[in-house]
Order: sequence, then C-alpha cells, then structure tokens
Amino acid sequence: MYRPLADEIRPLTLDEVYGQKHILGPSGLLRRIIASGEVPNMIFYGPSGSGKTTVANIIARETHRQLRRLNATTASLSDVKDIINELDTFLTPDGILLYLDEIQYFNKKQQQSLLEFIENGKITLIASTTENPFFYVYNAILSRSTVFEFKEVPPEEVKKAVLRACQKMSERIGVAVELEEGVADWIASSSGGDVRKSVNAVELLASAAPIREGKAVVSLADAREVSRRSSMHYDRDGDQHFDAVSALMKSLRGSDPDAALHYLARTLAAGDLAGACRRILCSASEDIGLAYPQAVPIVKACVDTALQLGLPEARLPLAEAVILLATAPKSNSVVTAIDAAWADVEKGKAGTVPREMQNVHADGTGFERDQGYKYPHDYPGHWVKQQYMPDGLAGTKYYEYGDNKAEQAAKRYWEAIKGE
Repeated sequence: MYRPLADEIRPLTLDEVYGQKHILGPSGLLRRIIASGEVPNMIFYGPSGSGKTTVANIIARETHRQLRRLNATTASLSDVKDIINELDTFLTPDGILLYLDEIQYFNKKQQQSLLEFIENGKITLIASTTENPFFYVYNAILSRSTVFEFKEVPPEEVKKAVLRACQKMSERIGVAVELEEGVADWIASSSGGDVRKSVNAVELLASAAPIREGKAVVSLADAREVSRRSSMHYDRDGDQHFDAVSALMKSLRGSDPDAALHYLARTLAAGDLAGACRRILCSASEDIGLAYPQAVPIVKACVDTALQLGLPEARLPLAEAVILLATAPKSNSVVTAIDAAWADVEKGKAGTVPREMQNVHADGTGFERDQGYKYPHDYPGHWVKQQYMPDGLAGTKYYEYGDNKAEQAAKRYWEAIKGE
C-alpha cells in the first residue's frame, strides 16, 4: 500500500520537529507543558506544513492518550457524537485527545457540541487552523483553550527535511538519490516554509529522476519546474490575502517602493487584480492625500489602464502607480479629518443645519439673500466670515494642515485671506 513520503518520515519526537523553536526549544512553553503531562485544550495556528499535526501526534504518544482525529472540512456532527459515545468505555478509560484539523470549518453548533466534554476534561481538544483563531473560532472554545502560533519553517530547517527525504527515497527506490548542486537549497527556499511541500517535491523528483551511473540524479532544472510556484502563500478569502494587501498598503505608506513592488507582485501572481487596485486607489487619498493631490487622478488612470489590459500586462501600470505612491510626499490629514467628523456624526453630534445653509428651493427665487446667506464670491478674496456648522458644533476643527509643502502653502494663503 502506498504511503506518502511526508507521512513516512514524520518526526516522532519533539527534537525531530523542524522549526518552531520558539515554542518547542529547550525552554519553549509548549515543550514544558507537554513534559508536565498536564495537557490543556489548545489551538495550533499557523501555515500548512509547519508541524501542527506532527506535534499533536507526539503529544498523544508522550501522554499516552487515546488519539482521535477529525477534519472539519469533511466531519459532521454525527462524527463528533461518535467520539463522545466512546467516553467512559473500556476503549478510553483516561479520556480522549481529539485532534480537530481546520476547526474554522466547523459551525457554531458543531463547536459547541464539544464544550461540555472539554470543560469536564473527558476530551482534551487540540484544534488546528491556518486562519486567525480570534476571527474563526467561537469565543466559548477560545476561552477554554491556549493558542500557540506555528510559524513558517525557515529554509535551513526545511533543508534538513529535504536531505532526510533523499535518504529515505534512496532506500525506497533501491539506488542512491543524488541532488545536483543547488537543488536542496532551491527546494528548501521555494517551499514557502512548508515542510510537507518540500518532502513531496523530493518524492516526485526522485521517483522521476533519470538513472546515471547507478544514481538517481535530480537536476536543478527539474527542481525549479516542480517548485516554480510552491512558495506562493495566498488565499483570496483568508488571512494570506488580507496580510498581502495589508503589507502592500503599509509599504506604500512607509515609502518603501521595493517592498511595495514585492507585495504587488505576490498579489498579482495570485490573480488578485481587484484587491491590488482597491488598495492602491485607497492609498492615494489616505496616505498621500493633499501632500500630492495629483496622485489621485494619476493612480486612477493607472488602475483603469490595468483593468482594461488585464493580467499579466496590468502589472506595468500598477507598478507605475505603486512606485509613484511609495516615493510621493505623505499626508494623512484627509483621513484624520474625515474620521473625526465621522466620529461626531456617529455620536449624534449633528444638530439642525443653520438656516443660512439650508436648501430653500421651495421658498421661491431669491430667497437665498432673504435667509441671510452670504455669497462668498461677492466678497474680497472670495471669502466672508459666517457660520456653516450646526450651532452645537460651531467652532469645531476637524482638518489640520499637514506639514508638507502643498498644504502649508494653502495654509499661508488662507491665513492671509482670513487675517488669522
């Protein structure tokens, strides 16, 4: 019976686990918890191939608990009930360690069905998820669990798994597996921190490698072809999407054109043209704003061009927009001003619009003058002092001029006109 190589060489002890030294190192909290034998309910959060399932298996083995596995993508409420029915039987005298993979796919009712049993300790829950548990796991489960974050495995750790996989494949196929120079490093660095993906690549490459002088030789060209897009971490609806577009916008705000181009490339390589366009358009007003107001029409033209072209050509006008925004002067005076005004409105600070400002189309021609409205264009400098705010907000200031050249020039202009 075929057994995937990644499962065959799965670590059996904590010392064999690749990466995760922050929680599994000699002084790591999770290691100390496992050593104590008193394992609480836990949620393992992190990317695929980072060791979540492996560590759950090790915990079950080292604590001598009966392990039951469910995958929330396929399991139903009846599957949960079947496990509950095993409690207090000779099969599970010391309770059950339930490993629930992809818990974010369980609905509220399914998650709540476990509460009574994880509360009394008959079931110890270890749930795993690739999504932020604080968004996808219900509070009742979260409050009874300890969250541990698993991180992408660094390339130097992944390389150890690659070399071990080569040894195992040599035993499996009966000839030595030889990697051309640079192959191990390439697979390790292109797997995106996913150990399972790197081992799967070795299995595929070694199985298909030509035999030369009694050795199965894995070429760098083949390795590049297999792992060409393996390092891509992106999902259109989950954390990876929001992390990438968030990093794009923060790089624009931070005036780092190189990082901005990197995240733009990641977003577009995943085909998310709309997500990139939306963040770029937003940044033009939110982060550049009045420091360089011409950025808005320029970026809008770039986005329109990109949408007309489609991918892959869309990367060119969008790259132009990204470089422009990243290197432009910055001002957030627009967003702070509208946010302050928005906050007052949400608090109910509105009040009646002053009579001078009201729309009086129903009162007849010429009523604007009768109501006391002063037409600014009739006055020097096209300005006249009058109250525009509702009475309860008279004198409120939302907008503060930014410290950039454009806004300071506008400030000096209006100070002269208003005599301030």
